[in-house]
Amino acid sequence: MHKNNLIIHAIKGENMYYLNCFFIYSILGYFLETIMALITGNGFKSGILNGWWTPVYGIGAVTILFVSEYLFKNLHMHRFWETVIMFFVVAIVLSTLEALGGVLIEKIFGEVFWDYSSQKFHIGHYISLEMTLVWGIASVIFIYIIHPLLDGIIKKIPVWITILLTILFLLDCTKTFIDKKANVKK
Repeated sequence: MHKNNLIIHAIKGENMYYLNCFFIYSILGYFLETIMALITGNGFKSGILNGWWTPVYGIGAVTILFVSEYLFKNLHMHRFWETVIMFFVVAIVLSTLEALGGVLIEKIFGEVFWDYSSQKFHIGHYISLEMTLVWGIASVIFIYIIHPLLDGIIKKIPVWITILLTILFLLDCTKTFIDKKANVKK
């Protein structure tokens, strides 16, 4: 096989699929939060990046895919019980990711992007039982409805689009980091 074909074959593998999932769900998360902000009129801006993606949604979606795949392959239980277990495991994992993301944003950029301390069952700014339950419900909806609807589209994304999105994303991350660090120093 020609060297260029080997490179393209490696790029098109499973990693490319999950990278495409990351981008699609990051972009959908951005639009979801933007629409919710317009509806509620709170002026909230989704995510810390300048572009039209909110990486925590992409990371969350890929995490849900990995965790659910692992659980469904290894539990060997009735699908109902596998789904119940997945609900709790993913809810806890996503809440942990949300807390980690919130702490990192606060430590690196000096900004608090969300604060659940007004909710009854919160732990600090970034975790609440109410949101943990939302993440659990959202993960079940994601696995059984959203991802099956988008899976075929994700698999058809051309390599050049993924490479372009990766370059734009990395440029956005770099520019955001430089801009935010400059603002923190002021």
